[in-house]
Order: sequence, then structure tokens, then C-alpha cells
Amino acid sequence: MSSSQAGAGQHKRNDAADAGLSGVLDRNIRALYERRQREAAAESLESRVADTMTRFAGSMIFIYVHIVIFGLWIIANLGWVSGVPVWDPSFAVLAMVASVEAIFLSTFVLITQNRMAAAADKRADLDLQISLLAEHEVTRLGAVISDIATALNVQTKAQREIEPVKSDVEPESVLNRLEAQNDQE
Repeated sequence: MSSSQAGAGQHKRNDAADAGLSGVLDRNIRALYERRQREAAAESLESRVADTMTRFAGSMIFIYVHIVIFGLWIIANLGWVSGVPVWDPSFAVLAMVASVEAIFLSTFVLITQNRMAAAADKRADLDLQISLLAEHEVTRLGAVISDIATALNVQTKAQREIEPVKSDVEPESVLNRLEAQNDQE
């Protein structure tokens, strides 16, 4: 078999593997998208308003609008625009408006951050559950491999290395060891 034929054969196997993986990826991506759509639809009006305000406050348009408004306010109150009376010569009103705006903006940002932190906690819980399931499955696979090796009367170094994998890891014991390590530091 020539190297180009071997390469073509390898390419076909990769395509088959990618096709199987692609289906799983597509399913997972679709499930995540649909979940996010449902969660977005279930958000309260207040949450949507806070998210919208936070997105707007974090945009360059927000900066440009403020440059124009504050710039015009300052220029007009310095008396540089003829025909426009000075209404805030000490800029106290401008300072008050900016302070009130900062209070509301910081509140909107905090609301959004709290919601994002809750979503991050949910994702962390999901990651932990998936990791625990994967660990459980690997433990079971280790036991199956060990049983197969025993049934075939094969004693190998790999079988000895599988022995620790056959026992479940208790999450509480891992957390206890991590906490003990943190306490020592």
C-alpha cells in the first residue's frame, strides 16, 4: 500500500470519527443554546433592564454620549456659547447628575454581576457532577479491565497499576484533604 493510500485510509477513519463526534458536538451545542434561550426567556424584566443598561454602559457609544453631553454642559456653563445663559456656574448640578448616574450604573452592574455569579456557580456544579460521573465510569472501566485480565490469566504491570483506579474516590475526602492543605499554608 502506498503512503498516499495509507493517508487516504487514515483520512477516511478521521472523517468517520469526526462525523460521530460532530453529531455529539451538534447535540450538545444545540442543548446548551436551547437552555440559554429558555433561561433568557424566563428572566425577569428587572434583570433584562439591568443587563441592557450594563451592556450600554460598557459600550463606546456610552462614552461618546457622555463626552458630548458633559462637554456641551461645561462649554455652555463656562459662558463660551453666546446666547445660552449659564445655569450651572459652579458645576454643582453636573456633579450631582454624575453622582446619581454613578449610583444607578453601579447598581445595574452589581445586579448583572450577581446574576453572572449565580450562572457561574451553576456551571461549576455541572462541571463537578460531570467530573464525578467520569471518575465513576473510569473506576468501573478499571474494574472491568482487571476482571478481563484475571479471566485471561494475564498478570501485567498494567493490571497492578489499575488496582488503585478500581476504587471510588469520595468527593468529601478530596475536599477534606484540600482544606487541610489550605489550613497548612
